[in-house]
Amino acid sequence: MTLHTRIPVIITPIILLLLAIAFIVVATTRWKLPPFLTLLIGAGFYGLASGLSAAETLAAITGGLGKTVGGIGIVIACGCVIGAVLERTGAAMVMAQAVLRVVGRTRAVLAMGLTGGIVSVPVFCDSGYVVLAPLVRGMARGAKQSVAALAVALSMGLYVTHCLVPPTPGPVAAAEAVRADLGRVIGLGLLVAAVVIGVVCWFAVWAGRRWPIELAATETTTETAAVKPNVSVAVAFAPIVLPMMLIAWRSFFPGTPGSDGAALVAAIGHPNVALMLGALLALVLARREGATVLGEWSGEAMRTAGAIVLVTGAGGALGAVLRATPLADVIATTLSSLDLGRWNIVLPFLVAAGLKTAQGSSTVAIVTTASLIAPLLGVLGLDQPTALALTVLAIGAGAMTVSHVNDSYFWVVTQLTGLSVAQGYRLVTLASGIAGLTGIATIVMLRFVLG
Repeated sequence: MTLHTRIPVIITPIILLLLAIAFIVVATTRWKLPPFLTLLIGAGFYGLASGLSAAETLAAITGGLGKTVGGIGIVIACGCVIGAVLERTGAAMVMAQAVLRVVGRTRAVLAMGLTGGIVSVPVFCDSGYVVLAPLVRGMARGAKQSVAALAVALSMGLYVTHCLVPPTPGPVAAAEAVRADLGRVIGLGLLVAAVVIGVVCWFAVWAGRRWPIELAATETTTETAAVKPNVSVAVAFAPIVLPMMLIAWRSFFPGTPGSDGAALVAAIGHPNVALMLGALLALVLARREGATVLGEWSGEAMRTAGAIVLVTGAGGALGAVLRATPLADVIATTLSSLDLGRWNIVLPFLVAAGLKTAQGSSTVAIVTTASLIAPLLGVLGLDQPTALALTVLAIGAGAMTVSHVNDSYFWVVTQLTGLSVAQGYRLVTLASGIAGLTGIATIVMLRFVLG
């Protein structure tokens, strides 16, 4: 086959993919269609346009959706239960106050960043900011700190772990898609998140001086209902720490292969089991609220989890369709010619950043990018255990870049902090760009150091 005849073979699948992604972006941002439906429609379009039969396309969609939901559904549901309990009992506030005591009021900005990073592991960043927004105003008054600095630090702390550290749904879905070890993703994710939070807190201090916000501007914003925490620090942290410790234990201390101890560690350290134990612990610790109240909280958490599971499942369906077509071979041939070596870790970041900036949802960007990248890992040289974990983190870093007006989190932060759109761009959007770039820079360094 000559070069002239090969060009259509190479270009056509890529053009069809770009059309499918363009449809997903336009449908979710301009037409306001649910991401679940747009991902499925995009998957169907791509499958049929690529030459798959209707039956083959449908089989790929249903199989991909079922496999993805089976892999992450329990993790997401249990994570939402833990998050609901932490929000409603005031445990999130207890955690924030504990971090502040350790870090000190003179380093209130760093305390807010660390608090956000801890709280967002089980709680969605949107919900976490709603719960902790009153703390920004309280600390601004009591410690005479900049509202802008505290708001940026808190919002970015929440945002960073939301995109980088399981068991938040995006990183879990990406790890499942590329078959990365979840414990390894957690360990490296915490390391990258710590670096990113440190940098964005530095930026927050600078931005607070450069673009100060009067405290009075935040007084008219919506206040969440006052929560009177009645839990200890240990109780507040336990539902988060327990599952993360169990998952890490399984990954780094698996025991002697074939022994009863190794089998036990593998069982209780499995993400599904670890998160179920964490959710059960959260419900037990909150039992004083009564069965009716806990039932309401759990029901609300399940409704939230259902929407998330559907979106991630639809992303898995799109990935299954892509794998059923010649796209992977075409892109593999194209990318392999680039020969970027260890710099290939930047490619998942660029794809996720483009999707995030275009359509707004970090979760959709993570899930879609993971589906696109998964078939190419071998060609890119990213199929080793550490490289797989770093690929998940590179996708997460891209999904932070950047948050602006098409992102619901942008509006949560600006409205609860009393920012104008222009202030939101200076603070939230710029900070999210810095977070993403810092993340990928750290990941590239780890790629060269760890191999």
